Amino acid sequence: MVLLVLVTVLWAFSFSLIGEFLAGRVDSDFAVLSRVLLAALVFLPFTRWRGVPSGMKLGILVTGMLQFGITYLCLYRSFSYLTVPEVLLFTIFTPLYVTLVDDALARRFSPVALLAAAIATLGAGIIRYDGLSEDFITGFLLLQVANFTFAAGQVGYKHVMQRYPLALPGYRTFGYFFFGALVIALPSFLIFGNPDKLPSTPLQWGILAWLGLAASGLGLYLWNRGACKVDAGTLAVMNNALVPAGLLVNLLIWNRDADLLRLAVGGVVIGFSLWVNARYHPRAKLVASS
Repeated sequence: MVLLVLVTVLWAFSFSLIGEFLAGRVDSDFAVLSRVLLAALVFLPFTRWRGVPSGMKLGILVTGMLQFGITYLCLYRSFSYLTVPEVLLFTIFTPLYVTLVDDALARRFSPVALLAAAIATLGAGIIRYDGLSEDFITGFLLLQVANFTFAAGQVGYKHVMQRYPLALPGYRTFGYFFFGALVIALPSFLIFGNPDKLPSTPLQWGILAWLGLAASGLGLYLWNRGACKVDAGTLAVMNNALVPAGLLVNLLIWNRDADLLRLAVGGVVIGFSLWVNARYHPRAKLVASS
């Protein structure tokens, strides 16, 4: 849980940085490719090549393709159609996908986890429901693909690690995650990338470096390790904690208008969803006591 909270704070800056400095200025495919390459370079020296089951390698590769490759290509493209607040609004459906994917993989139905995710979605909706732009349908669909693949990736990683309990630190195999993302990001840039829209200022290069090394490299590793330690209901709720955090950053740094009452009420509702999950979800109690 602590890891998920730390990464939420780390990622809270990403939406505003992308929306304010990169969207429409830097080619989205190059932005994603640069993040993948930098993150992969971080884990490359630690990657264990021998003694890792082939099924585990493939599983982590696929989760990287989903959670990083496809997710971020769709996310960056959505900023061409949506404002930062709209992007945050449309990410509120991720918790529902988390619980549904987790239940599908485990062949079960968890009404409490789904209820907690729905309450969290309501809380985020209270915070960010506002007027929508004319291109919102295209942006919305892109975000739903991103939401689903992000949810499938993190739940999938958790299931892969449970299936292959290898006696190795997680960072020794996480490089495969970014290699999987590279399988998606590199062809996408080669096919759809625009060489005329590469970063042109030190600030843009610096933001890409921070996003690649910190938000992607460190952030995705810690997030997925945290996901392995909590139940699906808590994981679903924490996916929506980014909404108030991202809005707070957007308000304090870029002075964007925000309804503080909505922010407070929505935050309380999200907090309530965490309590519901911890109080009534049997697997949440099991995780908390282990």
